[in-house]
Amino acid sequence: MSNNNGKLVKKILIEGLITAKTGLHIGGSSVGMSIGGADATVVRNPITNEPYIPGSSLKGKMRSLLEKVEGKFGPSIGEHIQKGPLTEFVKAGNGLTEEDANRINLIVKIFGTMPEKIKDENGNRIEEVPSRLIVRDCEMHQDSVTKLSQSKDTDMPFTEVKTEVVIDRITSAATPRQLERVPAGAVFNMRMILNVYDGDNEKDMLEKIFEGLALVQNDYLGGKGTRGSGEVDIKIQKLLFKDKDTYEKSETWKDYNNSVTIPDELKS
Repeated sequence: MSNNNGKLVKKILIEGLITAKTGLHIGGSSVGMSIGGADATVVRNPITNEPYIPGSSLKGKMRSLLEKVEGKFGPSIGEHIQKGPLTEFVKAGNGLTEEDANRINLIVKIFGTMPEKIKDENGNRIEEVPSRLIVRDCEMHQDSVTKLSQSKDTDMPFTEVKTEVVIDRITSAATPRQLERVPAGAVFNMRMILNVYDGDNEKDMLEKIFEGLALVQNDYLGGKGTRGSGEVDIKIQKLLFKDKDTYEKSETWKDYNNSVTIPDELKS
């Protein structure tokens, strides 16, 4: 089977900041938690003890929201990938237009899919589609580390504890629970790398990534978002790139000046 992924021609670096507008809870392990701590803890760097945003959380949220916008999400989205312009969704006559199919294919191309979900028109497994987008873990910005480490108002190192109460609707019994959150105002460094292969439309892929970030900004990140947690502000500060010549000459990242416009809500 031929390789449809082409030759890697460019890497595009997207750098920015993620600011928590409300308390942010991305769950971590509670193993070894001391008595009196929170019932639900946040994920932390085991060396520095600083909270961070896992790249998997941000990437997964972007993909989930983009798929929901297209009305196609869940296991089926990656089951039929084609070599031509139409997906099996269109061939099956389920109402999708070619434009719809191409948008869905773009999501799969950017974010990848599981190898076992890739099938040809006969149901046979074909080559997997590698994820073009690498999302790094977002470490806490040094200014926030300094501010929160010196704060006398945090309940745990770098974090607050929010007490919530579950009310039994039959007995009216109240059950308190404690949720650890990174306080509003904390800032995290965001870094993503988009791998561009020969034949890829990098403009379309970047615009889809921007759309995903805007959707996260207008939704929430992490858990307990419907109860106030996880509202974030995302700002893109730099777009840089490296191509084959850049690597051969051992040069640094260069400014990306292609015809791609960062949406106003994501501009720093």
